[in-house]
Amino acid sequence: MRTSERLAQAQRVVVKVGSSSITGANESNLDQLVDFLVRLQRAGKEVILVSSGAIATAMPLIGLTVRSEDLATSQALASIGQAKLMGRYERSLARYDLLPGQMLLTVDNLDQESTTENAMRALERLLEIGVIPIINENDSVATQEIRFGDNDQLAARVSLLAKADLLVLFSDVDALYTKPPTEPGAAPIPVVAFGQDLSDLQVSGTSTGYGTGGALTKLAAAQLATAGGVGVLLTSTSNIDSIDSGDCRNTWFEPADRIAR
Repeated sequence: MRTSERLAQAQRVVVKVGSSSITGANESNLDQLVDFLVRLQRAGKEVILVSSGAIATAMPLIGLTVRSEDLATSQALASIGQAKLMGRYERSLARYDLLPGQMLLTVDNLDQESTTENAMRALERLLEIGVIPIINENDSVATQEIRFGDNDQLAARVSLLAKADLLVLFSDVDALYTKPPTEPGAAPIPVVAFGQDLSDLQVSGTSTGYGTGGALTKLAAAQLATAGGVGVLLTSTSNIDSIDSGDCRNTWFEPADRIAR
């Protein structure tokens, strides 16, 4: 099935984009991403964005080229960069007379019933009034003990919370490969059946100095989402212009049979 057909069948879509895809040399991708979200919304979809990029946005402002391992520095960078990042989204969405709605979450927010319900009410209301929710981890207050660890995991949790039909994971790689795609003999995997044994795959973490994700975190996120009945589409950010109008290289993770959720 073509990527455009999978999107056409979905009513509620969660989209996740990583830091390296919308910052630095790839900063111009943010407008293309917003164009894609608006196309989905105009096609009658409910769209939720999970966006990394706060820390990466702030790094060059204080002269850093590699992500700091110091927690306090990371928290400060997140505080600086989140405002800048949301400003970029606000300006981009203003081209369509639309507004973003910021939601910052920690693990605690989705592990406790009362805060989970509050988050869901806010999310549903944003969708009702036509605002695109933009979710990020609350890195300025999160500690190692209350972190999702990466926004792929957060996106999977949000897709389950929101009872989404589809989770789209945009990456700097266009599919899941049998081994790192830069290695000889690496082959893309077009479809992963639910429960398929992937123990023979050679996957790794992030290949950039900006994010905390990589093939390993995306695979874990896809497994979490599909176990809850949410289909997952993994492809490259470079495919944003074609994903909803035709087809592009991707990996489709088949969801478990849906149950009443």
